[in-house]
Amino acid sequence: MLVKTGLIFATVDGQTIKIAARIKDVYNKNNQPLEVINIEDFNGNIDDFDTLIIGSSIRYGVHNEVIIKLIEKNKPKLDTIKTAFFSVNLVARKPEKNTPETNPYVVKFFKKINWNPTLKEVFAGMLDYKKYGIFDRTMIQFIMWITKGPTDKNVKIEYTNWEQVDEFAKKVMKL
Repeated sequence: MLVKTGLIFATVDGQTIKIAARIKDVYNKNNQPLEVINIEDFNGNIDDFDTLIIGSSIRYGVHNEVIIKLIEKNKPKLDTIKTAFFSVNLVARKPEKNTPETNPYVVKFFKKINWNPTLKEVFAGMLDYKKYGIFDRTMIQFIMWITKGPTDKNVKIEYTNWEQVDEFAKKVMKL
């Protein structure tokens, strides 16, 4: 029997979709099928999957609300299949906050959601001030200032560790 694996993601600025595409590349290189679906295009039925990866970016300390609702609605089914979750956030750029156990947003998320996926991961995102509107840019600059990150409005830094993404994909394939 062929195991059907899906990856449902939510993205704000596009880094999560890049990570989802990279995970799909790893699956393709290993001749493993993976259905990648943006949460905005998802029909809400997870019954077709034997393994499900859920990925969400964070904006202002909160994961995507539609992803949260998907998990809450489907928690009984999620508890019966192999699952993986990854979070994408800029706090994970710091070595002391780049694991599911040390990233404050991920820790808070799992306390709130009361769900324990088979595998968890956190990836650092991308900081691209030119991509943000004035409000988001100002807020993110303020957050970066507080956390001693870059605040120059011309900065574009991709913090994502692509080897970490590849390893995560390989771990999920072994579930």
